[in-house]
This record gives sequence, structure tokens and C-alpha cells, in this order.
Amino acid sequence: MRTKFLPALCLALCLLICSCGGGEGSRSALQNKGSDTLVNVAQSWAEKYRTVNPNVAVAVSGGGSGTGIAAMINGTVDIANASRAMKTTEIDMARSNGVEPVEHIVGYDALAIYLHPMNPLNEISFPQLAGIYGVDGTLDNWSSLDLEHSACSNDEIVRISRQNNSGTYVYFKEAIMGENDYKLGSRDMHGSKDVVDLVSKTPCAIGYSGFAYATSEIKMPCVRQEESGPCVLPSLASAIDRSYPIARPLYMYTAGQPTGKVKEYLDWIMSAEGQCIIQAKGYAPARNVSCD
Repeated sequence: MRTKFLPALCLALCLLICSCGGGEGSRSALQNKGSDTLVNVAQSWAEKYRTVNPNVAVAVSGGGSGTGIAAMINGTVDIANASRAMKTTEIDMARSNGVEPVEHIVGYDALAIYLHPMNPLNEISFPQLAGIYGVDGTLDNWSSLDLEHSACSNDEIVRISRQNNSGTYVYFKEAIMGENDYKLGSRDMHGSKDVVDLVSKTPCAIGYSGFAYATSEIKMPCVRQEESGPCVLPSLASAIDRSYPIARPLYMYTAGQPTGKVKEYLDWIMSAEGQCIIQAKGYAPARNVSCD
């Protein structure tokens, strides 16, 4: 009895497999993971790309630059987002895993310093930031900056930072402290939005994160690299012309030169349409484009 229906069953299975197989109309999925700085613009790119190529779905998640890079090395994502360059140790790990990382600069970001709106500080320098955040820094009170911060009753500088898997954390350390490490005791936040939110609610706080996350509930001082140098406010314009001293590249990494759907997607990101999306999100485009 069972053998009587076997040919018909096999035919049905073959038709099902053929109908579900690949082809020009089949839908592809790209995995894109990493930097929390880039996650909002990456989601905007992915959403817009659905209208550009309906046959490609881009799944975006955050978790930090280090998390995205590790996933790219392990082959679990197609594209890793990063707000810092890959470390030598990460490149060595990738190569030992048979992966040759390829770097794509997709835009630039001004790394802003965030203060509570009642903080009277209007400008800050690299040496002062190192004194606040660096392990050897001695600036622990607002009065040590010759500042009378009446909204901060105990005068303590509350340092808001990022978790150590964040590209923002790594870039800020390298740009401001060089070889020195962070001092202990900061409040380390998971994402840029969390930094802004906590600073806005904490009169004694100072924090740092991407300019694109700025809100009307915080203030941003101008920043000078040297004590006597020019003081520049973070803005889209100062990120584009690189006059802001803490402007950094934003990266996407692929395992080898991208091909197929991945290459098409990255080419579109670098097109005028893709670059105008990143500019609309508050970042500087990687190349000169004219946007409405």
C-alpha cells in the first residue's frame, strides 16, 4: 500500500523543492552588525534599500564595533559596522581564520562632548579631557577647572563613558589619552543614546558620543586640541571640513573584497542617494555630494 503512493509523493516533493529554489526572483538576506554609533543610519540605509532592490533584505543590529568585527571574522555577518579602525590583534585573528578584512569608509562623525544644560562650561581642551578621563588625570571636581557649577552641589565631575567593546570608547581613548588608560569609576553606558539621556538628567555629568545623537536637552562645548588652539563646535559642517578636532571615520568591514549582493549594497551606500541619507542623519558623507 505504501509503495502505491511513493511515486506521487516523490513528484510532489520535487515540485516543492524546485519552487523554493534560487532564481532571479528569490530574496536574499544580508547580515549587518556592529557599531551603535552607526546603527541608526544603517537601519535607514536598510529600509531605503528595500525600495531600491526589493529582492535584498538587510538585517541590522548593534552591539558595538568589537562585536560586529568579531562576527565578521567568524563569518556570521556579511558586513561589520565600526566607529573605529580594526585593531592589529583583530586583523591577525581574522587572517589566522582565513579572512582578509577589507575596510570601507562610509562617512565621518564628530565625537561631541556632552554636558548638562545648566553646566556653565563653554569650551574644553584635550588636556582637560585627559585630566578628567585619564588614569593619571587629577581633574575630579568642576572647581578644578576654575568653574563654579552651582547646579552641581557636591562639585564632583560625574564621568559618563561607553563600554569597552564600543568603537567610540576606543577612539576617544586613543584621540584624547593616547597610550594611557581610562581611570576607574566612570558610568559606562551601552549606547550613545544612553550617554545623552544620563547626562541630560545629571547636572554634575560629562559624557562623550557621536554628534548625531545630540538633543536639545544637553549642551556641547567647543573643543580645542591645544590649550591655546582654536576652539571648534561639533557640527555637520565641522565634521565635513574636518576642522573639528575629534572627527573620525566611520567604517564598514567585509571579509575580502565584496562581491554580488554585498558589493551592490555597498556601492549604493557610496552613491549620492546613500551618502545623502548619512548626511541627513547628522554625519558627514564620505565624499562630496549635493543633497536637497
